[in-house]
Amino acid sequence: MNPTRAEAIASLTTTGMPYALEQGFINDRPCRFFTHAPRTLGQLFADNVSDKTFLVYENERLSFSEVHDQAMRLANVLAREFGVEHGDRVAISMRNYPEWVISFMAVTAMGGVAVCMNALWQTDEIEYGLTHSGSKVFIADEERLQRIAPIADKLALRIIVTRHQNLESSAQCQSFSELLSQNSSTDLSWASVSPDDYATIFYTSGSTGHPKGAVSCHRNIISALFSWELDLAARQLELGVSPPPAADQPATLLAVPLFHATGSHAVFLQSYRAQRKMVSMYRWDPLQAVRLIELERITSFVAPAAMTGDLIEAGKQSDADLSSLLSVGGGGAPRAPAQVQNIPKAFNNALPGTGWGMTETNAIGTGIGGEEYLLRPASSGRCSAVLDILIVDDAGKPLPAGERGELRIRGASVIDGYWDRPEANAEAFEDGWLKTGDVAYLDDEGYLFIVDRIKDLVIRGGENIGCAEVEAALLALDQVLEASVYAVPDARLGEEVGATLYAQADLDIAEIQTQLAAHIAKFKIPRYIHLQTEPLPRIASGKIDKRTLRSIATSRLGLTGQLV
Repeated sequence: MNPTRAEAIASLTTTGMPYALEQGFINDRPCRFFTHAPRTLGQLFADNVSDKTFLVYENERLSFSEVHDQAMRLANVLAREFGVEHGDRVAISMRNYPEWVISFMAVTAMGGVAVCMNALWQTDEIEYGLTHSGSKVFIADEERLQRIAPIADKLALRIIVTRHQNLESSAQCQSFSELLSQNSSTDLSWASVSPDDYATIFYTSGSTGHPKGAVSCHRNIISALFSWELDLAARQLELGVSPPPAADQPATLLAVPLFHATGSHAVFLQSYRAQRKMVSMYRWDPLQAVRLIELERITSFVAPAAMTGDLIEAGKQSDADLSSLLSVGGGGAPRAPAQVQNIPKAFNNALPGTGWGMTETNAIGTGIGGEEYLLRPASSGRCSAVLDILIVDDAGKPLPAGERGELRIRGASVIDGYWDRPEANAEAFEDGWLKTGDVAYLDDEGYLFIVDRIKDLVIRGGENIGCAEVEAALLALDQVLEASVYAVPDARLGEEVGATLYAQADLDIAEIQTQLAAHIAKFKIPRYIHLQTEPLPRIASGKIDKRTLRSIATSRLGLTGQLV
C-alpha cells in the first residue's frame, strides 16, 4: 500500500536523507529547516555551474557557466568600483533580461541585499523604493533610467544601465556591458556570507500607505526552494510513481516578472538544481508563448490565472505541437474551477497545479497538483513540511476544520519582517505567527480553501494593489475631496480597481486616469470610476462605508471606464 502524504514526508525528511529536516532557529524564531541544503544563495549558484543552457532571451543563449562567470565579475565590480559592502542594498529594476538574473546573483553571492523593485513603478514610486531601502547602487534598463532622470541628482546614488543606446558614461551612470568587459576577476573568495544574512527585499503592496519591503535571509529563500522539491518527491511516493526519465533538458517559460516571488523563486531560482533552461519573454504575448513552447520544448509554465487562461485560448487557436508541456502551475490569484478542468484538455500531457503563498513566505505555503487538484479545484492544497498554518477566530483562538477564520502561518520561509517598518511588523506578527489577512478554512484532510480577505487589497492578475495607496494618489488631485478604492470582479484578471469619488465639480474620468499615470504604476489606476457630488457614506465609526460602495459599484458596472 502506498504511504500517506504524512508518511511520505516523514520518510523523506528523516536523518540521513537528502531532505532531512532539523529543528533550529531562523530570524530568532524556532522552525524546521533542511540539513543538507546549500547554506547561501551563492553556494546554490556555485554548486550548479555547468555547460547546459540556462538563459534564453530572443537570440541570446547563455549557459549556467557563462551566467555564473558574468555574475561573479559583476560582484567584483560592485565591490571594487562602487564600494558595495556586506549588507549594502543594491536595487534592480528592469524587464526580464539576462542582466536581471546576473545582477541578482552578483549582489546576493557577495553578501549584499538585492532590492527587487517593481519595474512597472513610475518616478515617485521608484524614488520611494530607493530612498526607503537606502540603496547604494541602482541597476536598471534604459526605460527605468528615463523614469529616474528627474530625481537622479537628488538621490545621489550610482547607476548601472543595461540595454541602452548612446549612453554617455559618467561618474554617476555607467554601462553594464562596459563594466563587465573591463573587469575579468571572478574570484569571490573574499566574500563572507552566512545563512542568516539578509539576501533580498521585495516590495509588496499592503492595506495601508506605501508598499512594504519584505526582508528575507538566505535560509528563508532556500527553504522555499527545497520545500517545492520535497513536495514533489512526497507526492510521487504517495502515488507510487517514479520520476519520468528526462529525454531532454527540462525547460520553463519565464513570462511573469522577476520582481515577484513567483518569477524569482518558482521559475528562476528553482531552475539551478533542476538544471532547467529558462526562456524569458520581453512581455506577455500568449501567441508568442505558444510558439516558444513548441520551439524550445517547454516542459513547465507558472503564471497567474489570467495568463494561464490566455495560454489555453491561444493553444486552441494554434496547431503548434505543445506535447512537451507537462505542468501548468498557478499562484498569485485563484483560478476558476473551469480553467483547472480545461488545462489537461488544452494540453495533451500537462496537468494543472497551484498553491497559496505570499511574498512574506517566499512564495510557498500550500500546494496542490494533478489529480488531487482536479478533484478539488477550489483548494490551494496542503501545507509545506517546513511551515505550520492555523485558522483563528477574531480573538486569535484556533478554529476546528470546516470553520472560517483568519489564516496564520509560521516557519522556515517566513520573512524576518518589513524593512524599517516597526509598526507594520507589530501589526503583522503575533507570537511568531504571520497574520496573512486571508479568510480561509481547512477541511478534514488538511486541504486549505481561501474564501475572502481581511486586508484592503485588490488582487489584479496576481498583482497586489493597496487601496490606501491609490486613495492617497486620488486625494492629491485637485477637486477630489473623498476617495474610496475597492476591488470589482473581472472575468480575466479576477479583480480590477474601482473607485468612488466625491468631488465638488465635474471631472473628466480620462483626465483623472491620465493625471494618476504620472504618479502610480499603470496597473494601479482605477479602471472603473464613479463620481458623485455628495460626501461618501460612512459607518458608525466614521470610516467610509467601502463595502456598500463596492456592492453598488458591482451591481451597476459599466464597460466604459465609468461606473454608471
